[in-house]
Amino acid sequence: MSEFKMTTLEEMEAATARLLETGEKVGADAWQLRVKRQTPHCKFGEQGICCRICSMGPCRITPKAPRGICGCDAHGIVGRNYLKFTAGGAATHSDHGREICHTLYVSSADGCYKVKDPEKLIRIAKEWGIETEGKDIYDLAHEVAETGLMEYGKPFGTQRFLKRAPESQQKLWEENELAPHAIDREISRSLHMTHMGCSSLPEALVKQSLRAGLSDGWGGSMMGTEFSDVLFGTPKPVDTEANLGVMVAENVNIVVHGHDPSLSEMICEYADDPEMIAYAKEMGAKGITVSGVCCTSNEVAMRRGIPMAGNFLQQENVVLTGACEAIVVDVQCIFPALGPLSKCFHTKFVTTSPIAQMPDSEFVRFSAETAAENAKAIVKMAIENFKNRKPELVHIPDMKQKATVGYSVEAIVKVLDGVTNSQVDETGTTKPLLDCITSGVIRGAVAMVGCNNPKIRPDYAHIELMKKCIENDIIIIASGCSAQAAAKAGLMDKAAKDLCGAGLKRVCELADIPPVLHMGSCVDISRMMVLAATLAKDAGLHISQLPVVGCAPEWMSEKAVSIGNYVIATGIDTFLGVDPYVAGSDQMAQLLTEGTRQWCEAAFTVETDIEKLVDLMIARIEEKRAALGI
Repeated sequence: MSEFKMTTLEEMEAATARLLETGEKVGADAWQLRVKRQTPHCKFGEQGICCRICSMGPCRITPKAPRGICGCDAHGIVGRNYLKFTAGGAATHSDHGREICHTLYVSSADGCYKVKDPEKLIRIAKEWGIETEGKDIYDLAHEVAETGLMEYGKPFGTQRFLKRAPESQQKLWEENELAPHAIDREISRSLHMTHMGCSSLPEALVKQSLRAGLSDGWGGSMMGTEFSDVLFGTPKPVDTEANLGVMVAENVNIVVHGHDPSLSEMICEYADDPEMIAYAKEMGAKGITVSGVCCTSNEVAMRRGIPMAGNFLQQENVVLTGACEAIVVDVQCIFPALGPLSKCFHTKFVTTSPIAQMPDSEFVRFSAETAAENAKAIVKMAIENFKNRKPELVHIPDMKQKATVGYSVEAIVKVLDGVTNSQVDETGTTKPLLDCITSGVIRGAVAMVGCNNPKIRPDYAHIELMKKCIENDIIIIASGCSAQAAAKAGLMDKAAKDLCGAGLKRVCELADIPPVLHMGSCVDISRMMVLAATLAKDAGLHISQLPVVGCAPEWMSEKAVSIGNYVIATGIDTFLGVDPYVAGSDQMAQLLTEGTRQWCEAAFTVETDIEKLVDLMIARIEEKRAALGI
């Protein structure tokens, strides 16, 4: 009899309720309270039919006022809002990629940042037509980094990584004018198109949304992923733990939060420094524990085995434990509420980026050039704060799960090779996975991604959808906060194979994998695109024909809309559990749920009933299988 036991949502919610009691004692605010104050939400905003892009308004569309002052109707207003949302997300992820390019550019043999995967660097250089013979590895790194930085503003051509897609998808992109040019140009063009007096034709606005999304997924995000691998190592399976119980009461607890691994890698480096550990003991602690929240947590978990304290909506919980000496953040998805919340405890809220400056924080400006001194100063600050703890406020929930993380495309190819015992050639093959799918052992795959959203019971959608999929022999590949939801519940424990259908369970046993594969952070959804492209090439199919779908059941950010656009533009049907604010235009809704198929062979499905959403995904996978005769 298996001893495996999932952590239930009810148990997680009970732990949160206990932490909120502590918060109430010290007068701390919490997102649960803020949601109540903000409900009900603005219905005009939820339908996407309010416009404030000029000072003649703001305008909002009603039956009595079907056009704004300029004459734009609901379809144009909703379309412009959707494109602005996409542009914001594409800019954010791509700027992350730009920072990683810069970090690669300053890497050196005797510096803070070194090349840890020279083989991948050489492969990328050859892919981009850069001469590699006889070059010092750091000279090559700088040349590749500079070439990558040029992808943001080059005057001619399209994104280099588009060539990784099957020729069929590249042809669709070219024929429908979806192939993105320079990344910054696509974002700038999006903002130009949404300026007053420019585009109001839904088809044009949706096409640009797809193009801007592709500039992110096959441009900025893909460079962020690939160059992070070059710098910090390409992930391979590593064991770790997840949920709030990873924090250690006797230790200095440093929580890293955000998205840029340049910072978190350095924090981890100095937290492991014997000098810093000795200093922590001097201050009365037994040692130093680094854990993570959000995507920077995924980054260090899959490369270093650093435990994951939680995902997006748990970021306040780590402070509410009363045992967090410092929550150190970089960019994206950071609650400004962490400042005033930290002041209710002893916690240092440390901001590090000029892009993400917030009130009530300790600002330590972090840069690749000064990374060592910055990280050391932050770790030292946390250690010295240990003595300021209030023991009566300390409560760390006793819950954590085992998780195996770090399934890069390279790692997936390697581990699934064990299923059929075929030989992996030097470029890698996905044939074992294809054999599992065509034989019916695995029915298909779902790429589960995205945030938490208070509009849906946090983590419920991720966990319940995953459970039903694996019961039906559908393997899950997960990233971002979705991956952490799985890890917290125990679905990334190899013992979770007992929750699977007979076929997937057998694959998990043979390949020694969990049924939910951790692919990394939200920029690493680009890995999923590479995996889908490789599967399609190896199978001789269009990507859209594969029995694979994407799903973001609890998405909330602009980045998620950009991701959704590049996933469907890549040919993967994508299922959403939260409406993308287009309900006010039947034309926009039709384009996004059906019309995009003519350009990229995929579209969105929106279903806010989570039980229905998973049934629709399974039905779509079975439909794709039937079309292939498998």
